[in-house]
Amino acid sequence: MIPITDKVMDGAILQKAIDRYREKGIILPTFAQMQNPDLVPDEIKKKLQSIGLWDLHPLNLFRLTWKNEPKATGGLFGKPNYIELPKSLTGIDARIVVMLGKWFPTGAHKVGAAYGCLAPRIITGQFDPTYHKAVWPSTGNYCRGGAFDSYLMDVTAVAILPEEMSKERFTWLKEIGAEVIATPGCESNVKEIYDKCWEIRRTRKDCMIFNQFEEFGNSCWHYEVTGHAVEEVFRNVAGKNSKLAAYISATGSAGTIAAGDYLRTQFPFIKVVASEALQCPTLLRNGFGGHRIEGIGDKHVPWIHNVRNTNVVTAIDDEDCMRLLRVFNEKEGHDYLTGNGVDKELISKLNIVGISGIANILSAIKTAKHFELTNEDVLITIATDSAEMYGSRLEELTSEHGKYSLMQAAKDHEKCMMGTTVDYMKELRYEDQLAIHNLKYFTWVEQQGMDVEDLRQLWYDRHLWPKIFSQPARWDELINEFNDKTGLLKSL
Repeated sequence: MIPITDKVMDGAILQKAIDRYREKGIILPTFAQMQNPDLVPDEIKKKLQSIGLWDLHPLNLFRLTWKNEPKATGGLFGKPNYIELPKSLTGIDARIVVMLGKWFPTGAHKVGAAYGCLAPRIITGQFDPTYHKAVWPSTGNYCRGGAFDSYLMDVTAVAILPEEMSKERFTWLKEIGAEVIATPGCESNVKEIYDKCWEIRRTRKDCMIFNQFEEFGNSCWHYEVTGHAVEEVFRNVAGKNSKLAAYISATGSAGTIAAGDYLRTQFPFIKVVASEALQCPTLLRNGFGGHRIEGIGDKHVPWIHNVRNTNVVTAIDDEDCMRLLRVFNEKEGHDYLTGNGVDKELISKLNIVGISGIANILSAIKTAKHFELTNEDVLITIATDSAEMYGSRLEELTSEHGKYSLMQAAKDHEKCMMGTTVDYMKELRYEDQLAIHNLKYFTWVEQQGMDVEDLRQLWYDRHLWPKIFSQPARWDELINEFNDKTGLLKSL
């Protein structure tokens, strides 16, 4: 049976964590506080005003929310951060709204998903911060988020990621003091990461692996925090006749797309769209390959992906993403967009969207065109991180293609965005969803040792997914008990 983490497993280990966190001054935020920061105690808010967004301070755990003020230092909380893209940029009438991960600590929302994996193990006495090391296998942002959370929670981090990821990721991980393990390959080489995890399981007893592709804490955090944030954004932007038509997310670890499970409870007719790379069309064509859309793993279906709740799969050409990265970040690209009628204030914010965010935008355009959506339809998608993490990629593009020009910007925008077509996408019938789910067998049962009966339960047990996504309420009870035992909140 799929385990539900709802009780203390080892009281002695739990007490070690309580004692250590009392000593280090570490207070754990609840999922409810990350969803609604108005619940954060005033004493903590006062202290946060003197703490930078990226500072390695334990109180920054309370900034694992979509609602941080968009400022580097001294910010508190407000509405979720997002931008809306106009027709002059997208070429369509339907409204595309992009949620911004830039204003999380580390500049990516994965820091929240990592907390959703680590915190439940601590409060249930499964992880001993005085002994265990936290292993974060990832294709980039998740291991950065895990390393950040680990530092704030007084845990030693081990980051595993492909050697071809951007150098900014490796530099930051080393600076924060994480042990870094580079595995062969690029964004698509997830199995090599899994192989390293098995080696660690065999040889390092002090390590606990938090594999985002199988950790339900990942999807639970997005269900509870991201899902509610998306709903709030829609309520903020909706007009009299507006409809939330679609939620679009790169599949990646299938954490972010779990927000769609929550949205389905509020908007039953919403389309939940999975976006992936055309160069590695795993869900679309059971395919394989390598691609440059950093931030989305592939060649497998994550264990935690509730495929029953995915309505559409789109595949995006990574070349389009790289060309639009230049449009969004080069001066000549900005000059062209200005001349094309795009608002200058919005143009100044386009660098807040990273490569996978661009892919999600293109998937949203593809979805809007396929379903013939109108200006009454709102599509909401995610920019996990910003272009700040891809400066080296822009340098590589300049080295490969030469200095950018106004003419090239016009070509790139017209071809790669305005010219988005409805090919390379599929509406999923029941049989299609089941076929994708069954692909989990080859990765998770044959390679990773999962039970085939659990695989069947994930598909046929209609009560299982609601039970999985209900866990944060119980975790919040345990977090409050944990904080009470450290006594730190009372002493503020």
